[in-house]
Amino acid sequence: MTRPRSPLQFPLGRPPAKPSMSGPTYTTVQKLLQQVSYALSDKIFTYSPYTFDLDLDVKAWARGGDQNGYGFQPGVQAMQTRAGAGNIALGYMFSPDFDLSKRHIPQSIIASSAALNFLRPTLEQLSLLYTTANPLVAHISAVDYSGSGKKGLVTDYVTSQLLSEDLGLSLVSSLSPHEAHHMALLATLMAKEEPSLHTYDGIGVGRELTKVEDVMNNSELFDVYQKVNTRVTAGNYKRLDRAGKLLSLLDAFNYELVTDYKPFEYYGHPEAEAVLVAFGSVEGTLAAQIADALSAKGRKIGAVNVRVYRPFLEDLFTNALPRSVRKISVLGQVLNQSATSDAAEHSQLFTDVLAAVAFSVQHSGVIVGDIKYSREEVWTPKKMYLQLQQMQSGTDASEAAPPVDILGPTVSQYSFWDLDDSSLAKVPMDITRDACQNLSENVSLRTGYDNLARGGTRRSDIRVSSKSIDAPYSITAARLAFIGDEKLLNDFAILDTVRHGGTVVVKLSGIKDQDAEKIDKRIPESFRTSAASMNINLFAFDPSASSKTAEDSEYEKALWHSSFVRLTQESFTEGQKKFLTGDESETFSSLLEDLHGVLRHLPIPDSWKTKEEQSSTSLSQDITTNSFVPFEKFQSETPTYLKSWITAAKGLAFKEATGAKSSLRPDAGVRTATVHVSEHRRLTPETYDRNIFHIDFDLGNSGLKYNIGEALGIHAENDQTQVEEFIRWYGLNPDDIVEVPSREEHRILENRTVYQSLMQNIDIFGRPPKRFYESLAEFADDEKEKHQLLALAGPEGAGEFQRRAETDTVTFADILLEFPSAHPSFHDIVRIVNPMKRREYSIASSQKVQPNSVSLLIVTVHWVDPKKRDRLGQATRYLDNLKIGDPVTVSVKPSVMKLPPTTTAPLVMAGLGTGLAPFRAFVQERAWQKQQGHDIGSVLLYMGARHQREEYLYGEEWEAYQDAGVITLLGRAFSRDQPQKIYIQDRMRQTMDDIRRAYLHEGGSFYLCGPTWPVPDVTEVLQETVEVDAKEKKMTKKVDSRKEIEKLKDESRFVLEVY
Repeated sequence: MTRPRSPLQFPLGRPPAKPSMSGPTYTTVQKLLQQVSYALSDKIFTYSPYTFDLDLDVKAWARGGDQNGYGFQPGVQAMQTRAGAGNIALGYMFSPDFDLSKRHIPQSIIASSAALNFLRPTLEQLSLLYTTANPLVAHISAVDYSGSGKKGLVTDYVTSQLLSEDLGLSLVSSLSPHEAHHMALLATLMAKEEPSLHTYDGIGVGRELTKVEDVMNNSELFDVYQKVNTRVTAGNYKRLDRAGKLLSLLDAFNYELVTDYKPFEYYGHPEAEAVLVAFGSVEGTLAAQIADALSAKGRKIGAVNVRVYRPFLEDLFTNALPRSVRKISVLGQVLNQSATSDAAEHSQLFTDVLAAVAFSVQHSGVIVGDIKYSREEVWTPKKMYLQLQQMQSGTDASEAAPPVDILGPTVSQYSFWDLDDSSLAKVPMDITRDACQNLSENVSLRTGYDNLARGGTRRSDIRVSSKSIDAPYSITAARLAFIGDEKLLNDFAILDTVRHGGTVVVKLSGIKDQDAEKIDKRIPESFRTSAASMNINLFAFDPSASSKTAEDSEYEKALWHSSFVRLTQESFTEGQKKFLTGDESETFSSLLEDLHGVLRHLPIPDSWKTKEEQSSTSLSQDITTNSFVPFEKFQSETPTYLKSWITAAKGLAFKEATGAKSSLRPDAGVRTATVHVSEHRRLTPETYDRNIFHIDFDLGNSGLKYNIGEALGIHAENDQTQVEEFIRWYGLNPDDIVEVPSREEHRILENRTVYQSLMQNIDIFGRPPKRFYESLAEFADDEKEKHQLLALAGPEGAGEFQRRAETDTVTFADILLEFPSAHPSFHDIVRIVNPMKRREYSIASSQKVQPNSVSLLIVTVHWVDPKKRDRLGQATRYLDNLKIGDPVTVSVKPSVMKLPPTTTAPLVMAGLGTGLAPFRAFVQERAWQKQQGHDIGSVLLYMGARHQREEYLYGEEWEAYQDAGVITLLGRAFSRDQPQKIYIQDRMRQTMDDIRRAYLHEGGSFYLCGPTWPVPDVTEVLQETVEVDAKEKKMTKKVDSRKEIEKLKDESRFVLEVY
């Protein structure tokens, strides 16, 4: 069946032919701000990561030769997001051949927040030269990718906040698509005085399709821009301060647009006692909607949305607060999860609000609290309601639910869950296109993609209303939910997003001949119980009930779409009939006839109301958005099959035909070399519980070169006895050939024997991650073992997984032994077990002093597990067992530990345990420099260990270097040699004057190497040093020691290498 194309194409993501859209328009925030940029800019510099499509439209308009409001075609320059990213923009504005007649025309940047730190140097220079530069506005999609915690795309406002504070930039935010056009224009107008940032939620709000009523075209935008500029410059504008200029601009802006935008907007009860302050699209909208809803019920709660964040007008902020307020809670974003629990860290918004309230006479005595949240936090109506509830009552209301549907009954909400490669995945777009034909309705569509769930999962939310829709969050009370794959019922708590009594349709192919018991087995018990308790109206969609679906995938889509219409409307409109089947009335009749068999109502039996006794699984209520596009499966994974030795022999016997060469991984990006052990010396007594040893490798003719501070990668091997035991137990032939990832570079495959691969390539005795348990469950024949493995991979097994990983320290081999019914073939083991990785150790020598050798300082990692088994770290066990003359494969890795560029720059070094390794290389290098006749700066070395007698590592060397005048100060901290503990930070504090002189006065560099735990204490000593130095100099302006240390970090004079 050929389905007709709808004439309404632009709303579904295709760029408009011209940048002249106006009036009521289905569009997105990203398109609107691109239109403002194109209309008002001389040149647009874009920094759009792949798939973000932040600049899709401006590039299309430029290719089409469209003109801006000034009557010429603006330049569009797509740039890479990397160091020096903004230099082209700066160079363009200040180039000798720049057309000075365009100096008054704004330049625009379109980027994500991930680009801001790369643009920082440019914006900083521009701020200093702004009086002679073009106005500059940057439209920032507040989105970045987080590789920690729950990995995925995160909303990032804090980077914009910190940058605007540090560089003195303006910062404006858009709360919704309906005001994004105006805010983009306001930010452009504000750029006349200082560089301006306009930010918005880049995950949901920025990409959500919705109807915006008052879109201005190019000429209208230009007209408003000119009129506002003329109005503000007519009076005494130039004599106003920063705040006065903003207010004057905002008055003129509101006058021209007949709006009432304010820097701070209050919502809620007029006599609120508790007020929440929020910044951001989702945060601000939810806070306002729920505060209004609670206020209507008599709750004295309010919310303030920050629209213009910089400049932060303190008087206007306090005036926006009701006089009755007694408590202010600031919803402030911080960079990471650790900062939310750090009492010393505060959000930037909290700092501004606290300062404003502290100097306010009318709000004296008001308590200000900081509610910190990380960029990974996803705000929902329930979370925001609980926050407001707790803010007023002071008690935890975690079991409560929002008291009202904040959108009201006028908004119909529908959600669609499906796999990316499903034939039905794009039906929500067709439904939206169909709904958009009704001009009296407002329709919104938002789609998110989780590329990691089920090989690619998408969720689409459609809202329909007779009024404007302002809901920048996922649906939590759907009237109707469509689930395109039954497997998703095992992964997501979809019913938690459906309202009580709602309708759910699940695609269950082939159920026409199945009885109720078989259908029950296909639906998870948790879903059945919830469906019964929520009185869900359940339907099954069975495409196999129609013979036509096997012949035509478009027919199945039409049935899926028709199911939606059947369940949401009384009858099909003529437009829908034509949309589904064109003008073929017979085809539509056939479609309706098939629909009766395909869409089957499933009565909920009484047995579903009884919960079976088994461990419940805590499922996520939403996908984790980690992409803006579906996962493209270009090709299946290359299988790794067992082969005979003949496969490898052919490559060696017929080198000319196969192109084989005898070389040490010539195709790998990591360059390796073979070196030989020349010295292996234990530094701690045999009776001591820590085995710390020094090992030297003879470089021979390997050609290996290394620089000061670099690390040596050791390509270790597994224990031979353990490997042989595993081969026997698993029933493998050690001489079979298998294709495995190279240990030098995992993207490269190589042929090895099973024995070789277990010795050198497969980390079979390493620590398994959660995904291994999930992958192994696919091979389990025993249902109990399968359930156990899946539980360990899920949220409910987090505690048990942590115990296994951290206490029992189980290995991949242990798990395979524990679950014998899960017996994957060896080529599947290669696929699901991590490849072995090289282990890097800081080099403890200078090649100028030891031209033919390289030294390492190693501590053996050893522990006893709960089963009383001796456990050893894989790499340190391998190194400790090496004998003189043994060959070792190594590679060199660059490091942050680099000497200053001049020999006279002092060194302040702090090393704990084997963290002394790079400092031995540093001191050797300085001794060589002195021997060559160079002047050298002072060298301060602080070392920390438990006991001097047992752990005075390289002690004689340090004392010899001190006697030779290379080391200036030797600060030894042996924590357990006296009743009171003495740590490295204590020795540093005792010699603070020496550190001040070397580090601050003489321009030295500080280095810390070792475990992470002393970092805060050592940093605190350095901050104290900065404060003492400022006090000694009697500086009138208070010094922020934290910021001073950050500056030293930026200058590479505060270097950490911790683990």
